[in-house]
Amino acid sequence: MNILLAPVGSHGDVHPFVGLGLALKARGHAITLIANEVYRPLAERHAFSFAEVGTADDFHRMTHDPLLWHPSKSLRAVFNQELMRRFLPQTYRAIESRYEPGRTVVLSGSLGLAPRVAREKLGVPLVTIHLQPIAIHSMASPPRYPSGPHLKYFPKWMLRAMYWYGEKYVLDGYLAGPVNKLRAEVGLPPIRRVWGAWRQSPDLILGLFPKWFATAPDWPAHMRQTGFVRYDQAESRELPPDVQRFLGDGEPPVVVSFGSAMRQGRKYFEAAAEACRRLNRRCLILAKSGEQIPPNLPPGCAQFDYAPFSLVFPRAAAVIHHGGIGTTAQCLAAGVRQFVMPLAFDQPDNAERLEKLGVARWVRAAKFTPERAESTLKSVLADEGMSGRCAALREKMAIDPVPESCDRIEGVLSRSASDPSPKNL
Repeated sequence: MNILLAPVGSHGDVHPFVGLGLALKARGHAITLIANEVYRPLAERHAFSFAEVGTADDFHRMTHDPLLWHPSKSLRAVFNQELMRRFLPQTYRAIESRYEPGRTVVLSGSLGLAPRVAREKLGVPLVTIHLQPIAIHSMASPPRYPSGPHLKYFPKWMLRAMYWYGEKYVLDGYLAGPVNKLRAEVGLPPIRRVWGAWRQSPDLILGLFPKWFATAPDWPAHMRQTGFVRYDQAESRELPPDVQRFLGDGEPPVVVSFGSAMRQGRKYFEAAAEACRRLNRRCLILAKSGEQIPPNLPPGCAQFDYAPFSLVFPRAAAVIHHGGIGTTAQCLAAGVRQFVMPLAFDQPDNAERLEKLGVARWVRAAKFTPERAESTLKSVLADEGMSGRCAALREKMAIDPVPESCDRIEGVLSRSASDPSPKNL
């Protein structure tokens, strides 16, 4: 098989695709990563082919956009019109030029709009991969969105109207223009309600999270949940020497990370470091250096640009993080207590689910002051029952979802070979 990986987003969005790509490569399949220029070294490290969509400067602009982490305005940054009108055709052409009928399958994420157009036009088999439950609409179990009240408090008729309004008047406002421009270029008619059922592949939807984390009875019938794919570049199984020294130099620290794409976290890192100082706890900040890192960290607090979470979290007393799904999965696998400060996107929904599982507490970013961070962290560390709940979920996380995920991906091509005509929902 010829597997085309087409993720969109930060390292947390790309890493699960790379993890699947490595497993599929081990089964004898050819792998191509279609992604931003910053991921080229990652593809080359694993001997994947690479197709560039967007430059490192584009990635830099996106991660430094002040709207990126705003609860209600982040969609303006993610669905940047100028970038989408460039990236969608680039992604489509990368798929078109590599499509071999009967041999090719495309894996794309929740934002995989160009791959969906390619499936409709070319007939290339497509697997839509959702990394987080918020990506799938549900009337029965609505997610928590970053702004506004939780939708679970609304009657069904109102919830249905809100979904309809959001798709037609908000999301289509961002997506319909760039998508229909691409569709016109390849000879397809325009569509509406891009974010509705159309964006998800009729072939297979994979939910890379377990049912005990999230499920809903009204999710698509052809969706299959396997579990978290936790690739994090820890191939060498060695920590950077400076991180190794810090971890070995005292009691387990509180680890702080607000995502690989975070470049504007100064006040959050300051609050977390001060909370640790007040509680006399060592603090390990994992974040890209620059202006967002406080210049005068307190004694016992250190910052490093990167270390594989899978090697650090098992040695932590607790993890303070933003609630990104990749970080969430690594915390669950490590069996470590969590203190979540969600900002945007799926993060509040993930935070609420973790709290319901009894392995985390969460505080909105607007209330993440040194005082509130101190009191919440203290309660997390003092919760005697949390340790047992973390350990129980760590055992569940020991089940490897990759083999089943690969089996299902391979099955898509088998079904396509027996019935190659495109089917569009």
